[in-house]
Amino acid sequence: MNNQTLWTPTQLGSIALPHRLVMAPMTRSRAAADGTVTDLTATYYEQRSSFAMLISEGTQPSADGQGYLNTPGIYEPAHVEAWKRVAAAVHEAGAAFVIQLMHVGRVSHPANTPHGRPPVAPSPIAADAMMFTAAGPQPMAQPVALDADAIARTVEEFRVAAAMAIDAGVDGVEIHGANGYLLHQFLSTNANQRTDEYGGSITGRIRFALEVAAAVADEIGADRIGFRISPANPFNDITETDTPGLYAHLAAELGRLGLAYLHLVHAGDEQLLRTIRGIWPERLVLNRAGADLDARIADLDSGTADVIAVGTPALANPDLPARVRADAALNEPDPATFYGGDHRGYTDYPALTA
Repeated sequence: MNNQTLWTPTQLGSIALPHRLVMAPMTRSRAAADGTVTDLTATYYEQRSSFAMLISEGTQPSADGQGYLNTPGIYEPAHVEAWKRVAAAVHEAGAAFVIQLMHVGRVSHPANTPHGRPPVAPSPIAADAMMFTAAGPQPMAQPVALDADAIARTVEEFRVAAAMAIDAGVDGVEIHGANGYLLHQFLSTNANQRTDEYGGSITGRIRFALEVAAAVADEIGADRIGFRISPANPFNDITETDTPGLYAHLAAELGRLGLAYLHLVHAGDEQLLRTIRGIWPERLVLNRAGADLDARIADLDSGTADVIAVGTPALANPDLPARVRADAALNEPDPATFYGGDHRGYTDYPALTA
């Protein structure tokens, strides 16, 4: 598929991309129990380094940020040393690499965290969903509401984690403000029922996200930071009552920080997509969830997106850029191996043969 726009180099802030096809973040739950990534993790990302940029799986900035079993961290020296091996392998193979900072907030259970404490959230409202633990599925736990001091500490955790990611040799970080996790919880009206300056109005509900982004930008430079949003995504028991106004305001305020890119997970609201594109006229990474590759590539040709991100196709096709160029058939992913396990469904998907 010789699409000229797709194969044109571009720049996301300080991050140079040789083309415009990047791998979206995908939780794989294959880190060690202490959050340290392994040599198998390095192999997994290295295999996919023909993508212009790889966005890592969600990586917790603190023990409180962990929700799922065996997700990686970036808050201990051992985490940094392990991520160094991953970043070096990816860079040697020619791709850019960013770590996604993901604090799950209330989407957790004490059994899955190193300290066994209840999760934290904007309000003490449990998500109406189940969490897989070593003992089997359990209802998500009642969270503790973050007070003002705890909010400040959490912002600091993001800042320090971003610095540690840069120490690990990555090109930048992506702040996860989507999919029902902590920043998204602050944005939503059902998870955030605060009456202080972090709740109520749109201005209040976006305050925490902006404080995190500003702190990280101050630490590592705005030109190394992406921010991910998923407007109207109900995942993890999220309800939004003012989606268009909420995300227009959030995008405008994030735009003032000069971030490297905005990563939009698009769920079908074309008017909102046009609105956000107007607010964010360049460096928009678009993940048109569930769409085929032709539809995603068309977003580049139309100017709707500057870069396109793909998830599951990248999981099953480590050499997806080569397959797109050759218009070759794609491997089918195996959902049974998405989360946890060993190399099966992780590093054993076949590449094209010569």
